Amino acid sequence: MARLIFITGGVVSSLGKGLASAALGALLQARGYTVRLRKLDPYLNVDPGTMSPYQHGEVYVTDDGAETDLDLGHYERFTGVASSKSDNVTAGRIYQEIIAKERRGGYLGSTIQVIPHVTDAIKEFVMAGHGDVDFLLCEIGGTVGDIEGLPFFEAIRQLGNELGPERAAYVHLTLVPYITSAGELKTKPTQHSVKELRGIGIQPDILLCRSDKEIPVDDRRKIALFCNVKTERVIQALHLDTIYDAPARYHAEGFDTQVLNVFGIKDAPPPDLTRWRDVVARFTKPEGEVKIAIVGKYMQVKDSYKSLIEALHHGGLANNVRVNIQWMESEVFEKNDAAVYLEEMNGILVPGGFGERGTEGKISAVTFARTKQVPFFGICFGMQMAVIEAARNLAHLQGAGSTEFAKNKSEVPRHPVIALMTEWVRGNQVEKRASDVDMGGTMRLGAYDAILTPGSRVAEIYGSNTISERHRHRYEVNINYREQLEQKGLVFSGLSPDGLLPEIVEIPDHPWFIGVQFHPELKSKPLDPHPLFASFVSAAVQQSRLV
Repeated sequence: MARLIFITGGVVSSLGKGLASAALGALLQARGYTVRLRKLDPYLNVDPGTMSPYQHGEVYVTDDGAETDLDLGHYERFTGVASSKSDNVTAGRIYQEIIAKERRGGYLGSTIQVIPHVTDAIKEFVMAGHGDVDFLLCEIGGTVGDIEGLPFFEAIRQLGNELGPERAAYVHLTLVPYITSAGELKTKPTQHSVKELRGIGIQPDILLCRSDKEIPVDDRRKIALFCNVKTERVIQALHLDTIYDAPARYHAEGFDTQVLNVFGIKDAPPPDLTRWRDVVARFTKPEGEVKIAIVGKYMQVKDSYKSLIEALHHGGLANNVRVNIQWMESEVFEKNDAAVYLEEMNGILVPGGFGERGTEGKISAVTFARTKQVPFFGICFGMQMAVIEAARNLAHLQGAGSTEFAKNKSEVPRHPVIALMTEWVRGNQVEKRASDVDMGGTMRLGAYDAILTPGSRVAEIYGSNTISERHRHRYEVNINYREQLEQKGLVFSGLSPDGLLPEIVEIPDHPWFIGVQFHPELKSKPLDPHPLFASFVSAAVQQSRLV
């Protein structure tokens, strides 16, 4: 039966619980154990699908179509274990299911209360469907003391009692700040955080202490004394040059060893970290550098593009170069010539997004990449902008645009090369969508197959004529414009199996010009870079040699 490890956080948010959980999962894997990771989010949204990128960052999508927290991306990148709908739950989803059950009469007249009904629902989620893995790691979002998180902390407290110390352990991540004016580290925030955690009945087994400075042994002894843990279980988590150094560094600090000790496991084989050390060596000692411009609209919050950033770095690892990302707000190109900003770039990437703001700037970036022969990668919305650009400037379809931006019928573009498709096939089933339904969960979500044109550039990159990639979008490229666009050089090299939905476009006589309707960044990993990103960065390397 699986042993459960609960990872909580204190003091402040954004300390890196997701990264710590993922790195611990990778370490346990490196010792030969099987793992699964889950995220419990206390906020009241049913899922992050309708949340602003400025507030929540990236929405990570699983194969089975769940819109989840970005930490699940960390889990997959570090462990290679594909996440699913069962691996991320929010308070909103818990309450939604409880209320639906109550409306059906499922509680037989009981008064519905946080304890036991809400906490029981959380426990059922934690324990359901994790299979026969050796370790199940559960990260609790937010920080201890958050009012919305109390039912989740109570649920994992109950689970600890029910499972016993042989099957449940608690890891608490805290901050040990360095106060410059005092010239010393302060342990009091950690002490107060653990006091808060113990006040709700949870005694942490291991403390993971984030700090910018080395934590002296005396300070660790002090933390251990006040927090009722062993000194060797106060683990320092220092700043890393690359997040992929986390498994090796955490192992050096004894993190995984102490986790196993908590469970009484003394004879575990040492972890094989060879591949992780190779990744770090490639990252820290590259043979060259390329400049890639990301022309987007959520520049203020880089977590909006978390998987994209990592996938580009993975492409760099595949080519043994450092990818120097240049962030460019697309609206700038609506006021100034794109050449001023893009002429020194070795590659241009236009990522996903929603809404009309900044679209003309993205189209200008596409025009620059196409006409100046700079490698171009359009992802989801970025592919749609490439199609609009080709329709306007290659096929000369005046008024080409997207129906997404039409507030009413009078504003529908003359040539709707991007439109809302209301029906498509997934496997053996027809899926339908209406324009007047709820926003959440109504996009084309999750893994879909695509058929690639034999001999096309993308077929060569993938080494296959059939692929499966993850989607998250409402609008599609209008297949009715395929012939007109292909006559002008924009080839539809990937289609859905029924031939109705364009999945990939490319320009064959360009150094590298590819647009994809899906999100390949969601499947890229440091130990297995996505072929499109590896190829794109390779093209950027070739471009850098021409500049």
